[in-house]
Amino acid sequence: MTTTPRPLAWSVLEQALIERRPVLATYNGRQRLLCPHALGWKNGHAKVLAYQAEGTTSHGPAPDPRQQWRSMFIDQIADAVITHDPWRTADNYTPNTTGIDDLYLDIPTQDSK
Repeated sequence: MTTTPRPLAWSVLEQALIERRPVLATYNGRQRLLCPHALGWKNGHAKVLAYQAEGTTSHGPAPDPRQQWRSMFIDQIADAVITHDPWRTADNYTPNTTGIDDLYLDIPTQDSK
């Protein structure tokens, strides 16, 4: 496991992942409602794989719920707070395609239960 320092938003995302609760946060200047599914590191940089339940990306909203997955560098996430919104996901979730090299914590898939 890596010993790279964890960015400020890490603890909020970790708690939300464990409790399966959404996080309202700003990423690249856009407010988004994220449901974190996996935490870890990519080339030593902290990352999260999240299902983006609400908000827009630089490309606008994704029309297909199966395309709302976002792999984000956590040090670019600001103002992260856990909300009481409903938890959301899609049936195509897999931690194996997260862009994360060193997986720290994830939600197990149906196949791995």
